[in-house]
Amino acid sequence: MSSTFKHISLKALLIVLPLCGMWQIGSASYIHAKAILAQVLLETAWDKTVHGQQEVKPWPWADTWPISRLDVPGLGIDRIVLAGASGSSLAFGPGHLFGSPLPGQQGNTVIAGHRDTHFRFLKDIKRGELIRLQSNKGRTIDYEVSETIIVDEKQAEYLANTSENTLTLITCYPFDAIRPGGPLRYLVIAKQQSPVVNTGVIHM
Repeated sequence: MSSTFKHISLKALLIVLPLCGMWQIGSASYIHAKAILAQVLLETAWDKTVHGQQEVKPWPWADTWPISRLDVPGLGIDRIVLAGASGSSLAFGPGHLFGSPLPGQQGNTVIAGHRDTHFRFLKDIKRGELIRLQSNKGRTIDYEVSETIIVDEKQAEYLANTSENTLTLITCYPFDAIRPGGPLRYLVIAKQQSPVVNTGVIHM
């Protein structure tokens, strides 16, 4: 390889590397801005939902909509829960598993979320923790965490309906796994502690 060719290659590399860095920074900024905008749109859709509108999509092409709000006061957690637990839904927030009761209904309400984003806080939840759900009807339900368990993904009995009003939060496990997915699931199981309380939202 000639010295001239080496010189040209080095110059090209010096030009390309900063451009790649700028592209990566720009891409990261775009993703961050997109995430912020999504949360603003979700908040707007949720506000319309609790004031009586049905299945309010946060953006026109969305295949999901807000159905609940999840709060963990002790950890400062506040999440809007979306309809369905598909990949597109879970990209923007926790998702309610279709087929399980909606918040405020009798049985086992199941909500899933990604371990590295919206449900990463599950690793910090302790027994006795208060979890509060607000339904799309403006009602608030308090739950107390009774246990946290690790199960195989095939153990579907934990997702089955129950006679007791229960909230089950589920995410992949372990939390620090490098590869996505895996066979293990981390479950937070909580029992309803109070009667449903109306927050005062009036539906017109």
